[in-house]
Amino acid sequence: MHIPGEYIVHESEHWIVNHHLTSRLPGYLMLGSRAPVDSLADLPDQALADMGRLMARLQRAMEQALAPKWLYIGRFGHVPGCPLHFHFIPVHDWVEALFWADERYRALQQFGSLEHALSKTDGAELTLFVWREFGESPTPPKVLGRGIPEVIAAVRERL
Repeated sequence: MHIPGEYIVHESEHWIVNHHLTSRLPGYLMLGSRAPVDSLADLPDQALADMGRLMARLQRAMEQALAPKWLYIGRFGHVPGCPLHFHFIPVHDWVEALFWADERYRALQQFGSLEHALSKTDGAELTLFVWREFGESPTPPKVLGRGIPEVIAAVRERL
């Protein structure tokens, strides 16, 4: 997959960090393997060692540059042929407020039990909201704060 230079935040021998190409949420970053593998078990030892250090540096840089309420880090694997990668999703107060303002997402309360939940929502629900609304919607929500180019520059500076 070709990643335009303006979306690249950081590159190393084994990894590339870029802004998610289709997400309009500033700061939604991807950490992708340069090796064409889809399993951690298949990465070279040095790539694994570098991964931990780079993930920690990236988290620190994002927390300093963006100050999100939460920073979700996840690995998913639904796209065949796509190299191993991780999602770094910043969730700000304003993103959570948009989630609560969108009545369609109240349907999620039908699942599980709020009586036994630790909070009214969780990372899975907010991640779904970010994916659908900032990544797939033809009319994404209005972004509050800095735009994607400014956020990329701020994180680059701290890496």
